[in-house]
Parts: sequence; structure tokens; C-alpha cells
Amino acid sequence: MKNKLLLAVGSMALLTACDASKGNEMAWFDHAVKTSGHQLLYMAEQLKNEPDTACFPRSIKEGKYRLEHPTDWTSGFYPGSMWLAYELTGDEALAKEARKYTDRLQDMQYYTGNHDLGFMMFCSYGQGIRLKPEPTDSLILIHSSESLCSRFRPEVGLIRSWDFGEWSYPVIIDNMMNLEMLFWASEQTNNPKYREIAISHADKTLKNHFREDMTSYHVVSYLADSGEVESKGTFQGYADSSAWARGQAWGVYGYTMCYRFTKQQSYLDAAHKIARFIIDHRPSENDYVPYWDYDAPNIPNEPRDASAAAVTASALLELSGYGDKKQGEEYFRYAEHILKQLSSDDYLAQEGENHGFILLHSVGSFPHDSEIDTPLNYADYYYLEALKRYKDLKEKSENPSY
Repeated sequence: MKNKLLLAVGSMALLTACDASKGNEMAWFDHAVKTSGHQLLYMAEQLKNEPDTACFPRSIKEGKYRLEHPTDWTSGFYPGSMWLAYELTGDEALAKEARKYTDRLQDMQYYTGNHDLGFMMFCSYGQGIRLKPEPTDSLILIHSSESLCSRFRPEVGLIRSWDFGEWSYPVIIDNMMNLEMLFWASEQTNNPKYREIAISHADKTLKNHFREDMTSYHVVSYLADSGEVESKGTFQGYADSSAWARGQAWGVYGYTMCYRFTKQQSYLDAAHKIARFIIDHRPSENDYVPYWDYDAPNIPNEPRDASAAAVTASALLELSGYGDKKQGEEYFRYAEHILKQLSSDDYLAQEGENHGFILLHSVGSFPHDSEIDTPLNYADYYYLEALKRYKDLKEKSENPSY
């Protein structure tokens, strides 16, 4: 009897030790989630008296919030971040703020002034539909998809990105991210138009945007009448021939997402090759946050881009589920390393600091001396999305029936 009692006590002690070890292993994650929720609500409190017309926090400029109108390409990331933080924390205050800022984007469903409606509307309304849908949310996204399609020209086969500059018909690698809303719209409506436009855009981007090593041009311009390539270059990268870090992240994320909807092998192959470049060109063996451009001339004395790291982490976590197990494990561990680095004191803000933004040290556009070494709302969004995907994959691996 005594031996059985000792055995039982020993077993309980072992289980307690295992639970404690597991808890310590995820302490960084719990701290990241707690900090994120606090920061977003802190920011909402700071902004409560701002007018609805220019209320979307994008970054910090000269020590103050850089606030933007709904038409700014980044307007959907703040409400989207609050939706994701709500999902991670269960804090209803975050859901309330997320809905308030999401609804302020309602008129953008008819906006045709840029190609970023996927960022603006799917990152906000799309998350709301998943978590706390309102009756009109889906229709708003369908209208948004129609507005995005208005920028597609069949002769070119691509969605036009910008309306400024001297390019005839510019298309940027970022535009891959906006295709997710079109795939979603086709599934919701059974209308193949949205999906066909998304595939056309993805195919032609894959054909013309990438070099042999799967680094990407930032901007490829086409002749509007024939669809022939007019020029290949950059706008936010170091040089026309360089690998702009966030461009690589947009690419691996975009083609992973396209594979999810189409199961087209060429998209998966592209995602794997871009991922390989990113992994093989990290700053050092134990450093996973890239410089703003992989070819920037003054490395290691160049700014890092946490936004590129966050987008990459989220993409690799999804990509880890496609392909063989060994490769998937490599992607998962690499993304985990990114998240742990971003969740360290080097990149994660202290509660009540950084104006309520979550991450430090991102770069918007270095060549234009714009948003350098500053927080950015899209870095926060993709960081939270990556944390959510990481949590889901951990739970699935620990409970295969999950």
C-alpha cells in the first residue's frame, strides 16, 4: 500500500513538473498575447476623441500618431488586429473596438482608387465575419471585391496597382495579398469571375515578377494595350535588382494563400522556393528578422524590418501544412524562431509604451525616408495572425483529433 502511495505521489509530481515545463515553454507566447491586447486597448483609449474621418493609426510620426483616412491602404489593419487579439484573449472590449473601427470602413466597399481593398476590407470585415459577423458584412465584402475587380484589365491580365507615377500599368508584388478576398468572394457567391481574375493575376505575376533565385521585383509595369512588360524595378527597395525584404514576404504569403484556394502546384513550388531564399539569407544563424532589403549596402548597419518578419512567420506557418513532414517542421520551427525574437524585449513594446503599437523596428519606405525604424500597424496585424496560427498548430499537434 505504501509503495502504491509513493508511486502515485511520484506520478503526480512528474505530471506537475511536465505541466510547469510546458507552461514555461509557452511563457513568451502568453506574454506576447497579454501585451498585444493591452496595447491595442491602450491605443483605443488614446484615440477615443479623434474624429471618425481620420482615425486609423498607421504609425508614429514626430512623436505623434500618424492617423489616416479610411482610403489609406493600411486602414484595415488596426481593426483587424483587434479582432485577432480578441480571438487570442477572449476580451470582449477588443471585439467592441474592432467592430467600431471595422464599421468605419463601410463606405470603402465602393472605393476603386487603389488595389489594396483586400488589405483594407478583408483584414477587417473578413476577421469580423469569422468571429462576430453582422448581417451585412458578407455583402460589403462582395461589393469590395467588385470594386477591386474594376481595376483588372483583360488585355493585361492583372489588377492595376497604382494610379500615380510615369508607369503605364504598374503592378507591385504587394498586390498578391489582395487576391484572398477575390477567392473568398467566388466561394461565397459561386461566381467564378473573382477566382478567374485572381488566378490570372497570380499566374502573370509569377511569370514576370521573379528572378531565377525567386527574388522579386517590386514593380513591374506593363503596356496597357498589349500587356507586354514595359519595365521591371523597385519603388521601396534598395535597387531595381535587389531583394526588398517585405516584397519577399508578400510573395511567400501570397503564393501559399493561392495554393490553399486552388491546389495549383506551381503556386506551392513558388512558395517553397521563396521560403528557401528567405531562410538561407537570414542575418545570421540565430537571427531571423531581416534587414529592410537583403541587398542593402551597409549591412549590418541597416534598419531591420519587423513587418517583413511578421508576414513571413504567418506565411511559413501556413506553408508548414503543405508538403512533406520534414519540410513542414523546418518551416514551423523557423516561424517559431521569428515569433520568439519578435516577442523579445528587442522588438515587443512594453505595456503603455510605443503609443500602443505592439512591435518596434519596422521600415515603411527607406528610399523615401518614410517610416524608418518605427512601429507599423501591418507589422502588428501579421504578428497577431502568426501568433494565432502558431497556437492553432500547437493545439493540433498536441491533440490530433482537434
